[in-house]
Amino acid sequence: MQLRYRYRIYPTAPQRRELARVFGCVRTVWNDAVAARTHAHAEGLPYPRTADLDKALITAAKRTTERSWLAEVSTVPLQQVLRDCHAAYMNFFNSLSGKRAGPRIGPPRFKRRAGTQSARYTRRGFALRPGGRLYVAKVGEVKVAWSRELPAEPSSVTVIKTPTGKYYASFVIELDGDAERLEPLADPEVESGIDLGLTDFAVLRGGKRIENPKFFARLERKLKKAQRTLSRKTKGSANRAKARLKVARVHEKIKHKRADWIDQQVATIVAENQGIYVEDLNIAGLSRGRAAKSWQDVGAGMFLSRLEAKAKRAGRSFAKVDRYFPSTQLCSACGALTGPKGLEGLKVREWECPCGAVHDRDVNAEINIRSEGKRLVAEGSPDT
Repeated sequence: MQLRYRYRIYPTAPQRRELARVFGCVRTVWNDAVAARTHAHAEGLPYPRTADLDKALITAAKRTTERSWLAEVSTVPLQQVLRDCHAAYMNFFNSLSGKRAGPRIGPPRFKRRAGTQSARYTRRGFALRPGGRLYVAKVGEVKVAWSRELPAEPSSVTVIKTPTGKYYASFVIELDGDAERLEPLADPEVESGIDLGLTDFAVLRGGKRIENPKFFARLERKLKKAQRTLSRKTKGSANRAKARLKVARVHEKIKHKRADWIDQQVATIVAENQGIYVEDLNIAGLSRGRAAKSWQDVGAGMFLSRLEAKAKRAGRSFAKVDRYFPSTQLCSACGALTGPKGLEGLKVREWECPCGAVHDRDVNAEINIRSEGKRLVAEGSPDT
């Protein structure tokens, strides 16, 4: 099992200049590889192998006037970006053929100088030194803000620069499958369905509600003001660069608040429940509908993926209920399909079944999701 541990790093001014050179070289090799493979496809030639691109785009390129500056940085991230590019193409091909699950993805694209910059180093290109510093080949020893200990020796590290100018080190470590397993709860019957929504972010067992934090909505006015200021600045000017940085900082603040909040909710749910059952929502479809901005703000996709990963690492039962399962229309008392239907039914928050049971829409949905999830686990469904 692979996990990522990310820490803030503080390179010195000379180290920042070296990292800028590394990012530029990595971006160039990636773009050259994409161009070479795009050209080969257009000409009907075989797919260029990574080993051949290594010789042409790194070894041979260093001897040319146009690419001689590639020799100024470590070869490790340059070779790694070729492997990453190949992996991206394999994902694209597998997506086309149907071997890769999930929505279809496009081919690798050219990287721009703007935006997030990164370079990945394998064990040959970095080391953890005494005193807690991170040694990066041809960059030097970089100060790291260790917010927690690494549970194992890292196999690789990705050095990242964000659009706001912050630097991070993202370590990949290998852990045994049981490394994060939590102790079983005293009551193994403590299980919960999760009904996600927009009014409340989620409804759990017993009617427990998690309020929708609306991070984007709270900072939207500040973001619009920063974007208006940016639009008035002259392109290429120093003031425009400053204004762009302010916009990036607002986006970063929203992103970090959302991710931190989701991690807290996931940790609490996994710690309190032995079984966790969710709807297999069509997040991509919801993000294109009428409430697209609200669904993007709530981060449902991030929540579900992190919840599934943490639940499985902790040894909890986990199941995804089919998105077409009528959780809101099914009476959890008698099992009849008597609940509100259609677009008009979305407005109905409480309803009464002919059997006499009165239901809160979301609480009833949670009960049905939990029951269906338990059934899937008992049957050993592949979705669990």
